[in-house]
Amino acid sequence: MHALALPDARHYDEMLLASGAVRPHYQGFAGWLQAQSPEALARKRREADLLFRRVGITFAVYGDEAGAERLIPFDLVPRVIPAADWQRLEAGLRQRVMALNRFLADIYHEQAIVRAGVVPAEQVLTNSQYQPAMRGLTLPHGIYAHITGVDVVRASDGEFYVLEDNLRVPSGVSYMLENRKMMMRLFPELFARYAVAPVAHYPNLLLTTLRHATTVENPTVVVLTPGQYNSAYFEHAFLAQQMGVELVEGQDLFVKNDYVYLRTTAGPVRVDAIYRRIDDAFLDPLAFRADSMLGVPGLLSVYRKGHVALANAIGTGVADDKSIYPYVPEMIRFYLDEAPILANVPTWQCRKPVELDHVLQHLPELVVKEVHGAGGYGMLIGPAASQAELADFRARLRANPGNYIAQPTLSLSSCPTFVESGIAPRHIDLRPFVLTGKEICMVAGGLTRVALKAGSLVVNSSQGGGTKDTWVLEENGSSTPGDKSFLPV
Repeated sequence: MHALALPDARHYDEMLLASGAVRPHYQGFAGWLQAQSPEALARKRREADLLFRRVGITFAVYGDEAGAERLIPFDLVPRVIPAADWQRLEAGLRQRVMALNRFLADIYHEQAIVRAGVVPAEQVLTNSQYQPAMRGLTLPHGIYAHITGVDVVRASDGEFYVLEDNLRVPSGVSYMLENRKMMMRLFPELFARYAVAPVAHYPNLLLTTLRHATTVENPTVVVLTPGQYNSAYFEHAFLAQQMGVELVEGQDLFVKNDYVYLRTTAGPVRVDAIYRRIDDAFLDPLAFRADSMLGVPGLLSVYRKGHVALANAIGTGVADDKSIYPYVPEMIRFYLDEAPILANVPTWQCRKPVELDHVLQHLPELVVKEVHGAGGYGMLIGPAASQAELADFRARLRANPGNYIAQPTLSLSSCPTFVESGIAPRHIDLRPFVLTGKEICMVAGGLTRVALKAGSLVVNSSQGGGTKDTWVLEENGSSTPGDKSFLPV
């Protein structure tokens, strides 16, 4: 039997009220969980690890001298989101991604938001992710970010906040899909208690989105990977397989007569859409980094002629830069004439002298991030930092203030998690994946990442975090089976 400890009153607990009572949407699961022995759950976790390793669900950690591939730890306790919460979150995500696409189209054309003084020109035009090659280029349907991963947290007030937007090559969706498969394999009986919204159709939605990015009637789509040594290679291969399209590397493609072709044993095949998992700088050695061995020489020329679609578009990185993030609520008001449904986390821009002074004075209370940083690297969590780390960051901030933003240390919501000591709360976030094609769509859920160290707020897998299955309950309650497509046979 598992007893659920009283939650920390400083955090919003996804399963438990402050009194220790179980929230209504978790009651069926909590009863089941309390009936499980630690030994039974430990056996299931070992089984999950074995199956994940057998399938090859691993990731590489950059900078790991051993070059070893690791499993992302998988937790058996799902994160459950009631239907009403998801409806509001989904509406906010649609609104946000629509505004970000409008922003990208604008800054590469009229630049109305810059001329209106809403976003400073220098923040856009001198941004390292801004691509002058995209100026004046009109894309099919005006879509720049076809796939967006939005990192969302629930704070102590119970509200969802957007922590950051990922518009370049957002990763993690394969873990969302495999986590659901695993839960249905290990605990099929649970899905008779809950009406869990399905996620298995994501690859079909993705393929439809990629096809819509072209102007061709029956387009050929490929997934372009940097290769097997990339940390997300499993995901690249997985999505290509699930969509039924070719997984290719740059050397498999070539440009001829203003089109891109795939080399095959039956001869060249024209490629119409590329889901690229390679950063802008490495896409075309003739246009960007001349030393890149990962891209396709001449690709930009074909792209500019409209003869191939790229998802996401070149130059989308400027919209997910952390120095642009503070302006997204104003983008929503500017382009959509609507109030933002989801709030940003309060953010200090260290390039502004007054805000830098505030950050320096309150550094032990804040989280400081590099504007181009990702993966939990290059950041400071003030309350957990040593005096030496604080001194080091003060020096960095004074030397290059424009490279950093700062935010309050949020009390991320927690969710009961099966750890070595038993069931204990651990902090989590959520990355839903938003697809923009003929319409904006998403599967109900996303990748829930969990900080497995007690008290830690860093959920990134590269920093020791794990993942959970994310259950969004359908409106008809918790008595009918859900997601039958993943039921074991």
